[in-house]
Amino acid sequence: MDEYKTIAKRACDEFTIKRSRFIGHICPVETQEQAVDFINEIKSKYWDATHNVYAYVLREGQSSRYSDDGEPQGTAGMPVLNVLIKEGLTDCAVVVTRYFGGIMLGAGGLVRAYSQGSKAAVDAGGIITMAKCSILTVDCDYNFYGRLSSLIPEYNGTVLDTAFADGVTVKLRIPGSQRGQFDAKLVDLSLGKFRSELLDEVFAPINR
Repeated sequence: MDEYKTIAKRACDEFTIKRSRFIGHICPVETQEQAVDFINEIKSKYWDATHNVYAYVLREGQSSRYSDDGEPQGTAGMPVLNVLIKEGLTDCAVVVTRYFGGIMLGAGGLVRAYSQGSKAAVDAGGIITMAKCSILTVDCDYNFYGRLSSLIPEYNGTVLDTAFADGVTVKLRIPGSQRGQFDAKLVDLSLGKFRSELLDEVFAPINR
């Protein structure tokens, strides 16, 4: 997998349906341990809630889990998980907390409410695309530095660090899919004088 979608940040949002209060919480996670820690944290904070329904999806082992936490089977955890699947998300966990307001919602009403809680959390957290990126360094002279600075954003690159000495050393991150084009253009513009050196490969957010 060279690219995937996940949540930008931890967030929450809430709404009320027929006096029942629903709070959707979401958090980026990378392991089952992180997901469970987040779920337990929300359960502890909202210990007096009627239900703390959860779902999470992980790249690790291509796994997913959900729990109805006492709601009728199929009306809570699965709808929460389905929102994550529909949005194409991974490496995130959602907990939808419910404080019962005294009015029964029925099976269909519960499905809609928990789906809404999950979607509200997703919208609050924001969706980002993560892609496999190359961490590169380029050593160049001061005359070429301005052109290099203009070239990097043309290929959705991000400057991470710049060191000035006898020459200039630029550390940058660029989507792996665009590295070949970037390197070719760099060599072309510098007439073969400057090239990039690969330091590492990481997953990082990219613009879409």
